[in-house]
Amino acid sequence: MDDKPGQTHFGYRSVDASEKASLVRGVFDSVANRYDLMNDLMSFGVHRLWKRLAIELAGIRPGQRVLDLASGTGDLADRFADLVGPEGYVVMSDINAAMLGVGRDRMIDRGHAGNIGYAQINAESLPVEDDTFDLVTIAFGLRNVTDKQKALEAMYRALKPGGRALVLEFSKPTNRPLERLYDVYSFHVLPRMGDLVANDAESYRYLAESIRMHPDQDTLKGMIEQAGFERCDVRNLTGGIVAIHRGFKF
Repeated sequence: MDDKPGQTHFGYRSVDASEKASLVRGVFDSVANRYDLMNDLMSFGVHRLWKRLAIELAGIRPGQRVLDLASGTGDLADRFADLVGPEGYVVMSDINAAMLGVGRDRMIDRGHAGNIGYAQINAESLPVEDDTFDLVTIAFGLRNVTDKQKALEAMYRALKPGGRALVLEFSKPTNRPLERLYDVYSFHVLPRMGDLVANDAESYRYLAESIRMHPDQDTLKGMIEQAGFERCDVRNLTGGIVAIHRGFKF
């Protein structure tokens, strides 16, 4: 789908670019309280393995500073706070206040205090000084950003020289039979599951559509390189249903 000037996509719909952030916010306001449960159900728990590998590839060390964008309920931020230790710092952020609130409560329950902070921010315009973080991550959030290229450039600016960015996101299956099966699951099973569990079929229909509209592995790698990153690499997971992209700032 080609967007007209001043417009972008919200799933398969074309909307004014200025409206997308509020539409995405509405989706996650609706599902925040059932977000973790739905993640487990719709991925059969595999999302935990995807995130574990992403954390390993992040290469975080004690004392470092991490900005976790689109944190959701904090799966990555939770582990990063353990890894950076008391001398490091993690900023858990999300554009959605409801999601950030659920995530903050979860971090408090897990005993995180002095080395983690919270910020409601838009990934396209990060209110941070240049060269601040050793690692910037965004997991299952980039596809919801209105201007993805602008967000990648903001991530680059926020990193220290020698720092790296990591994008964990749904992508394009690498073989046709898997892609067909994935389409059936995404457009028929997933909305029904969303209706039964979260009483919200439309938000999960949007989820499926947003995945299909997201750039494929090679396109996203090119966008990351265009933002200034070097030594970019891609790792496909579960047949390309999900991919991890990394890039380094030198």
